[in-house]
Amino acid sequence: MKLRIAITLAALAIAGSAVAQPAAEPGGSGGPSPEMMAARQAMRQACAADVKTLCDGKMGREAMMCLRDNAAKVGAPCKEAMAKMMAARRPPAG
Repeated sequence: MKLRIAITLAALAIAGSAVAQPAAEPGGSGGPSPEMMAARQAMRQACAADVKTLCDGKMGREAMMCLRDNAAKVGAPCKEAMAKMMAARRPPAG
């Protein structure tokens, strides 16, 4: 259970700047997009083992920083999921 909380908080820490976006976007409710929510869930699942083995006992932002510090040891599925989440939080070009 602690691991799931740690991964959730890590995902929220990455997406923190998305909260600063204005809520009055056309067609948006101001909450995370379905794509962002799916990307967060994928990252939680893909990075669960890496957080447990590399960052045991850390939660939230500390866990995310730990993954970044140990980037060479993080598995490819976790790296891909993190990249997809970062792409999903960026607004579409145009």
